[in-house]
Amino acid sequence: MKPRFLFAATVALALALSGAEFASAASAKCTGSVRAKAKACKPAPTAMASKKNFAGKKTVKMTKVKRALSRRLAAAKSRAVRARISNEPITVRLDEYGQPRLSSSAFYVVNQNTGEILLQRNARLVMPIASITKLMTAMVVLDSGSRMDEVLTISDDDVDYLKGTHSRLGVGTQLTREEMLQLALMSSENRAASALARHYPGGREAFVAAMNVKARMVGMSETHFYDSTGLTPRNVSSPRDLSRLVAAAAGYPQIREFSTTSERYVFINGQLRRFGNTNGLVKSSDWNISISKTGYISEAGRCLVMQAWMLDQPLLIVLMDADGRNMRAVDAQRVRLWLEEKPERLAANRRPQQG
Repeated sequence: MKPRFLFAATVALALALSGAEFASAASAKCTGSVRAKAKACKPAPTAMASKKNFAGKKTVKMTKVKRALSRRLAAAKSRAVRARISNEPITVRLDEYGQPRLSSSAFYVVNQNTGEILLQRNARLVMPIASITKLMTAMVVLDSGSRMDEVLTISDDDVDYLKGTHSRLGVGTQLTREEMLQLALMSSENRAASALARHYPGGREAFVAAMNVKARMVGMSETHFYDSTGLTPRNVSSPRDLSRLVAAAAGYPQIREFSTTSERYVFINGQLRRFGNTNGLVKSSDWNISISKTGYISEAGRCLVMQAWMLDQPLLIVLMDADGRNMRAVDAQRVRLWLEEKPERLAANRRPQQG
């Protein structure tokens, strides 16, 4: 066999072996808490596989090829999971207490009218809350009485250098305070939330102080805020406290409207751009949602809080650290199906699971 053909065959074999290696790694399951999963799922350092050509010249390193294969496998796996979740009917499995098994590591579901706790796990666990923060941001903005038609400008101070998140609100973008508020609530736009705090009387420091004062006013004793976006993991709360945040936010008509709008078109630099709601459940005819907010940073996992009406009762639903991108919505669906299966559960005086 000629050398050039033998070399091509060797490279092809290396690619096949690399693909098999990453396929094996992708099939491994990771369990545990957010930090444990991050540690367990961290890929091992990639070996620098190389093959010398027959002239004894420079080696051919396969690291970039293996990384590309890894990305493709991860993307394919993510698409497969999303397709399975959207196409398969959601089933509700019960635990030993007769309650639905949820993937969220902490949750709290309470009837707002009666105060009855319907479901809970780790209800007093203090943890990062990510963009759930923006509900408090919205309340502080509205409490300030600032003009909603005032034009605010995105500056470099609003760019996320902590997590490096993307935003379609480029530096120099000008929108009204009302538009900034809606994009922060509906699409979880971090630069909008940052600009709202920066344009507060007294600036960001005064804004964060007002957030913590408001938290105490609504009974959130296990909560502390350090910024208006939720990008910092130092913004912490408990599921029980977050139910109080949702209940307080439900008293603001603008927050109810902005957080549940499915989409909005906004002119940015002369172009009409669409922004969608980060919670797809607001578009579902199966739900009557009055307040909605999602959240995600790696330290918090996938989070979702809502005020949703079921059987003519307002429920406060808090789901924290769901195990997967779509599982917070799946958990919410399981809660709804569990309650609708036996409506008496909303009225029954049940002994709650220990938090």
